[in-house]
Amino acid sequence: MKHFLLIYDYATDFLERRAAHRPAHLELCRASAARDELQLGGAVPNDDPPFGLLLFKAETAQVAEDFARSDPYTNGGVVTSWRVREWITVVGEGALTKV
Repeated sequence: MKHFLLIYDYATDFLERRAAHRPAHLELCRASAARDELQLGGAVPNDDPPFGLLLFKAETAQVAEDFARSDPYTNGGVVTSWRVREWITVVGEGALTKV
């Protein structure tokens, strides 16, 4: 297993846009978490521009990519762009690479 970060770039008016899509987005998040894929997720609101980070545990990046493609936030204009990056975790209880 590996860790992958899904990085969301938000629209400047994301707070207004997300209201209509938030229930479906959270439902998707909870379903992914129940499958032990999505480990953590949330917004970094005080950066300019704000962005979101979602941490996935999976064999390949495809899990995070499929999530992004089906997320109401990406399809509803809350997210303007996204990318997935592998994150090699080495320290901490949840680290997947032991050194």
